[in-house]
Amino acid sequence: MIYDTIDYLRKHGIEVIFDAEHFFQGFKEDSEYAMNVIRVAEEAGARVLVLADTNGGMMPWEVYDIVKNVVKNVNSVVGLHMHNDSGCAVANTLIGVYAGARHVQGTINGIGERTGNADLTQVIPSIRFKLGFRVLKNDENLKKLRDVSNLVYKITNTLPNPYQPYVGEFAFAHKGGVHVDAVLKNPKAYEHIDPEVVGNSRKFIISELGGAANIVAILKDFGINVDKKDDRIKRIIAKIKNLEKQGYTFDKAAASAVLIALKELGYGGNGVNKFSWTVFSSSMGVSVAVVDVDNIVSKDVGIDPVNALVNALLDSVKRAYSIDNDLKISIEISLLQDKMFRVTISFNNKYLSWSTQAVSLNIFDAIAKAVIDGLEYYNILKSMKFNNKTFGLRG
Repeated sequence: MIYDTIDYLRKHGIEVIFDAEHFFQGFKEDSEYAMNVIRVAEEAGARVLVLADTNGGMMPWEVYDIVKNVVKNVNSVVGLHMHNDSGCAVANTLIGVYAGARHVQGTINGIGERTGNADLTQVIPSIRFKLGFRVLKNDENLKKLRDVSNLVYKITNTLPNPYQPYVGEFAFAHKGGVHVDAVLKNPKAYEHIDPEVVGNSRKFIISELGGAANIVAILKDFGINVDKKDDRIKRIIAKIKNLEKQGYTFDKAAASAVLIALKELGYGGNGVNKFSWTVFSSSMGVSVAVVDVDNIVSKDVGIDPVNALVNALLDSVKRAYSIDNDLKISIEISLLQDKMFRVTISFNNKYLSWSTQAVSLNIFDAIAKAVIDGLEYYNILKSMKFNNKTFGLRG
């Protein structure tokens, strides 16, 4: 059947890539039969013989031995199709290439049946930079890798994995104070490649694990040079650690931590001095939010009380700061163990993206504080004329 099918296709001018489904499992149970199958495909004219780990259970040392055996006994190009059921799809692909395979199948972000396929956002740069093979026409195209990853997440309506190797938001993020200090002196200490070659960027995260080096490094991205022994830096760290004890997580909302630093250093300007809010919600499905931000009052009516409050806040703060209307926001709400609400709000426009956060027993209070901080942060950046996308924060 295999010979007749491939022979028919080849006689009609069609190039054939033969996928040997269950090859590795078959080889372990009956290596002679498995080899006969792919030899027949080769004799019929298949250009590539793809060895598939269909149930995803192979281990890298097994893949190496089997692929090396196959490469030695066939003349066609050997390919790989790996599933991730044992968490080894990327490792199995790389060791297969190391053993002599020259054709690789996979998916962007590892999307696939069950636990997925080999993630090409990991396979491509690893083959290029770890094994030294040319993968794309030129290395410049590798700089689009993170954008492609994010596009696929968007198209499939799935959340990006921030810890994804190479392209994840935290792939080159540094939190520990000792780590940051070392990276500033020698990036190779904690970065296995230059993040820019895969379209990513280095990020310094402010947290309870970070020290003065983290704050100083981030401020430097804003053109602000401060000595890490400055007393103001110590006060900034103390405030951040106190907020983290309350439930803040600044790795998800770096702008809130930076806002604290900017204000401590005198860049706050004329921020919001006072604000109040009132939300009404009826059983008829109508919600009304009224807010007062420094005596600028706004009202919004809608079905969702959260959206009504956010819209009213945006209107008041935008008028207070003369902010343009191209901002888009999204809201993430978490209920903490002590019944506190943690609200993270992500902002973006055509220049920047950033996130702020607030924690409160009252969900509306947390929303209001996070919105106001986010717009106040943006207003400070405008006053500093800072329009760089890659400043070590979210985005």
